[in-house]
Amino acid sequence: MASKSASRVNVGIDVGKTRLDVSVYERAVDFSAVNDATGIRQLVGRLLRYRIERIVVEATGRLEQALVEALMARQLPVVIVNPIQVRRYAGAIGQLAKTDTLDARLISEYAAIVQPDVRPPVSKSVRRIKDLIARRRQLMDMIVQEKNCLQIMPKTLRADIKRHLTHLKRQVEKLDRLLDDAVDAEAAWAAKRTLVMSAPGVGPVVANTLLADLPELGTLGPRQIAALTGVAPYNRESGSMRGRRRIRGGRASVRTALYLGVMSAIRHNPLLRGFYLRLVATGKHKKVALTACIRKLVTILNAMVRDGTMWNEKYA
Repeated sequence: MASKSASRVNVGIDVGKTRLDVSVYERAVDFSAVNDATGIRQLVGRLLRYRIERIVVEATGRLEQALVEALMARQLPVVIVNPIQVRRYAGAIGQLAKTDTLDARLISEYAAIVQPDVRPPVSKSVRRIKDLIARRRQLMDMIVQEKNCLQIMPKTLRADIKRHLTHLKRQVEKLDRLLDDAVDAEAAWAAKRTLVMSAPGVGPVVANTLLADLPELGTLGPRQIAALTGVAPYNRESGSMRGRRRIRGGRASVRTALYLGVMSAIRHNPLLRGFYLRLVATGKHKKVALTACIRKLVTILNAMVRDGTMWNEKYA
């Protein structure tokens, strides 16, 4: 094996169904590999020749999963980014052309210039929990679709739709049992889930979603955690124009789960119920008040996890 380069490099990988295009930014090196076990093994072996600062891969609907797992297994610093962020960077620098090789170069440049943070690798058990939660979300979407079909399809098809709904609901129940067992087996997750579920209105679904999709809970400040959730309001001002503050960005799965949690909390959680009613009484739109409650709830949960304390209305 060749000796490692003296300086660190940033790598971008464009993931396709059958091919992986790789670009090493600081070395202006491009190469490709087949997206299978053999190709990934060869790709990883070649990357090990460099001292790598970060490897950036776009999220592609799990096509990148095998590659990411192989990179993490060799302790290589990999970052999975939202493709929208890379496309916005391309627009900012005026890159309109698009090929697999150009995309890999663009991703490597994004890695070097923007320098997204590298997260620590997750264990196989944590990945399994995240997979179970993702599958549960898919099943719930199918249940909603079938319930909608039940209302509009002719009577001759309703019995079949009802049978499918029954099957889907049983699958969700099975997944919930698997999730409980998987989280219980992960000590750190089990402790964190116990903390967040002590808050009235936060059930297992909300808690598991927070654990999987908001791992930063308890490590950030209130503004940062609200921004990650997507409930931090942003100003819309320019010159003499004064627009309404609006929320944007964030993690949709977390925001959706917390929305459902808040809908329960404003009925069963005295603190959030009082907060919601005060906002509505001052003329706030109900959706605005609910968004404010989500922000308050995730901020409180963040503090609870940070300090290792159970729910206490007076403390909150």
